Amino acid sequence: MRAEPDDGTEQVTQALRDEPLAVEETQGDWARIRTAYDYPGWIRADALGDEPHGDWPGLPRAGDPVEEARSYLGTVYEWGGMTERGIDCSGLVHMAYRRLGRIVPRDADQQEVAGEQVPEDQLRPGDLVTYGEDEATHIAFWLGDGRILHSTEREDANGVVEEPEPEDLRTRRRRLVRL
Repeated sequence: MRAEPDDGTEQVTQALRDEPLAVEETQGDWARIRTAYDYPGWIRADALGDEPHGDWPGLPRAGDPVEEARSYLGTVYEWGGMTERGIDCSGLVHMAYRRLGRIVPRDADQQEVAGEQVPEDQLRPGDLVTYGEDEATHIAFWLGDGRILHSTEREDANGVVEEPEPEDLRTRRRRLVRL
């Protein structure tokens, strides 16, 4: 999905197979759509197909979002990505919950707002840590013992990793939240 009806514009997220999409308008070969998790963007109209999609995301099921996120370990970082071919930090959180049948917002700042803030002494594995200055621009799963699970792109790492919380992120912590 693109920010504007042009292949050269920023990918804002990805529409996955069998995902219900509401078409808000069309412009030539493009359709402005909205996802089930209320995310707008543009997609080529011919990519929509003719078949209506079934129920989605299915009934919520028991499971651990951290274990779902771990299934992406080693996946490369891709801005706006939500698949095993490439995923960003908030896409990792979104997809971990989505695989359990739970729709959570797509972007880190939206995920921060959707969660219940928790004090550091009550932080537990699976909670989320947001980072940024004026707003949340990065998000990670808290694993405990100072470790996080996230998708990152930096000089010494590219993709989904489990690691000790890097100091440059620790100094930019915003909130600790529980979904």
